[in-house]
Amino acid sequence: MTNKRQPPAASPWWSPSLHADRRPFLMARQGIVGACRAWFAQAGFVEAEPGILQISPGNEAHIAGFATKIIDPDGTKRPLYLHSSPEFVCKKLLAAGEERIFALSRVFRNHERGPLHHPEFTMLEWYRARAPYDQLIADCQGLVAAAARAAGTQVLVWRGQSADPFAPFERLTVAEAFQRHAGIDLLALLDDRDGLAAAAAGAGLRITSDDSWSDVFSKVISEKIEPNLGLGHLTVLDEYPLSEAALARPSARDGRVVERFELYACGVELANAFGELTDAAEQRRRFEAETAERQRIYGESYPLDEDFLDALASMPPASGIALGFERLVMLAAGAQRIEQVIWSPVP
Repeated sequence: MTNKRQPPAASPWWSPSLHADRRPFLMARQGIVGACRAWFAQAGFVEAEPGILQISPGNEAHIAGFATKIIDPDGTKRPLYLHSSPEFVCKKLLAAGEERIFALSRVFRNHERGPLHHPEFTMLEWYRARAPYDQLIADCQGLVAAAARAAGTQVLVWRGQSADPFAPFERLTVAEAFQRHAGIDLLALLDDRDGLAAAAAGAGLRITSDDSWSDVFSKVISEKIEPNLGLGHLTVLDEYPLSEAALARPSARDGRVVERFELYACGVELANAFGELTDAAEQRRRFEAETAERQRIYGESYPLDEDFLDALASMPPASGIALGFERLVMLAAGAQRIEQVIWSPVP
C-alpha cells in the first residue's frame, strides 16, 4: 500500500518569515507588560504568582477545563486541573492578609479557539481589599492609557472600529443597553423566560425551545449589544442580573442586579469585574447551580474547591477584575488574531 504524501502544513510560528511578521506585535506586548507592572508598583500592589494546578478549573457553566492527574510518591493518583483563572488563589491570598495583589497568569480553557480566543492565554487579574467597586473602573482607565502609551498609539483598533484609550469611559447599565440596542425591558422580564424569548425573537434573534433564560440573555448580549459597545471610547457595561454573575455580590442600590461590569473597546470584551461575593453559603449555592447547568448542557461537571469556600469566611470585602491581556495588546498594537501576540501559540 502506497502512502499518500500529505499537503504541506502552514508555516509554523517559529519560521523566520512568520516570526518577522509577528515580532512587532510581540515587542508591543513586551512594552505593555512592563508598563502594567510599573503601573501596579506605583499603585502599591504586590505581584502574586498563582499555581496552575488546582482542585477545580472553576465552576462557571460554559468554561471547559483541562484535566490531568498528580501521582503521589506512594503511587496514588489524584485528579487535578489546569486553572482557567487565578481567581481562587488570589482570593485565598486576600484571606491570608494581602491587601492589593495582581497576577499576570497563564490560564487554560478548552473548546475555545478563534481570532480572540486561544486554549492557553494570559489573564491579568487584580484585587483590592476593602476598596469600592468603582475603583476598578478608574484602574482600567489608567491601565488602558498606560498600555496605549507603551505601544506608541493614540487609538485602539479592531476590524474597522476604533476607540480612544485616553477618553473618559462611557458607563451603561445592562438594562439600559437592552433598551437602547434591542428595545427590551430587561428588568421587567428577569423571571420570565418566555417573555424574554418573545422579546428577543421580536428583536430579530433566533430562539430555540431549549434555550434557557440565560441562553436568551447571552444571545441578546452577543448579537445586539456587544457590537455596539466601545465605539469611539471604551464602554463599561454595568449591573448584570443576579443570575449572570456567580461570583459577584448583590448591588446595594438594586437587589435585582449585582456589582459586575465588563469593559469593551471596539466591540471586544476586555475585562470582567466584580464586587466580590464573600458569603460562603451563597457561593456554594451558586456553584452548585452552575455545576448542574454544566451537567445538563455538556454532560460533565467539575468538583467544588472546598478550600476556596473555607477561605471565603476569612476574606475581607474586596473588588476584583480579570482582563484578557492578549486582547489589550491586540487592540493597542493593531493585531488581527490572538496568535500574533502570543510568543508560542498552541499548535
